Amino acid sequence: MTTRASKRPPKGDIETDEAVYTAILDAILAGRLIAGTKLAETPLAELFGVSRERIRKVLHRLVAERRLEAVTNRGVRVPCPTPDDVRAIYQAHRVLEAGILVELASQLDDALLGRLADHVACERQAAADGDRAASVRLSGQFHLLIADSLGNTELSAALRDLLSRSSVMVSVFEAAADSICGANEHAAIVEALRARDTARAIALSGDHFRHIETRLRLKMPSGERPDLSAIFRPPASTG
Repeated sequence: MTTRASKRPPKGDIETDEAVYTAILDAILAGRLIAGTKLAETPLAELFGVSRERIRKVLHRLVAERRLEAVTNRGVRVPCPTPDDVRAIYQAHRVLEAGILVELASQLDDALLGRLADHVACERQAAADGDRAASVRLSGQFHLLIADSLGNTELSAALRDLLSRSSVMVSVFEAAADSICGANEHAAIVEALRARDTARAIALSGDHFRHIETRLRLKMPSGERPDLSAIFRPPASTG
């Protein structure tokens, strides 16, 4: 009889899948992949030394997370958002976080404020180190820390979906030098929360998302094909 445990992939396979997933996601978040870059299974499989099936599974995961987009008859590529897409995403961010901050007012405690302050310090360090992928990832996690503190899985899921899309927009279209701006704006939000000034925190949050939106410089695909072998460092394990 087939057991449930026997259907699980070997641990080494899981680790390799995660390594490939992390490498591709980091390349996206670091802005090393330009908008419209096609990610085909065969060249990626050769670069990482794994099967096409494994690459396909990773690409499907990134599409499901909305980090990449599938285009009919053209495969998978880095998203090419329109100005309308950007406006819609950041309007949703402003509305959702305003509601979250209202709900948070009655539950705010020093422990959360401490975690948020520590997180901002990590953001500033990543910006100082020039670690673009870490800066983008930490920026999104700041907002998730606030949302997750409410314990509402629906709100957290909605925010994660928005962040999956907006983090790609930021990594592809925002200048790396602007990372410290986001960290400073997060710090101001934390100080407003520490002062129990919910109205100010909401205003600062709204301004923060507007500033990100205005810093984005949308560029449509130029037809340029980046050298994927120079972008990716394949993991040591093979499959």
